[in-house]
Amino acid sequence: QVQLVESGGGLVQAGGSLRLSCAPSGSFFSINAMGWYRQAPGKQRELVAAYTSGGTTNYADSVKGRFTISRDNAKNTVYLQMNSLKPEDTAVYYCNAILNGWRSWGQGTQVTVSS
Repeated sequence: QVQLVESGGGLVQAGGSLRLSCAPSGSFFSINAMGWYRQAPGKQRELVAAYTSGGTTNYADSVKGRFTISRDNAKNTVYLQMNSLKPEDTAVYYCNAILNGWRSWGQGTQVTVSS
């Protein structure tokens, strides 16, 4: 069964950087609108950055200028480059995509930013 799998999370000091990756775990028919969400304790899940079905990008205001979403079509992989990390960025980061026609979520990867 194909799933979205995130990687690259971890513990980093404030001001540091991490790059998250997300890709399907196996064979699939189609994948579109890949993006990243996050959820911190006590807060609702929020959009971080995503590609629309039209190929444009959306960013949360809180990460503009610091985070960059990118993709490698040959690898069917989406990345989230996170620079100038802040403690407020601490959350579980989830990959999201329309996989085989269904809105699908990864299991999440923890990002912890220490002060």
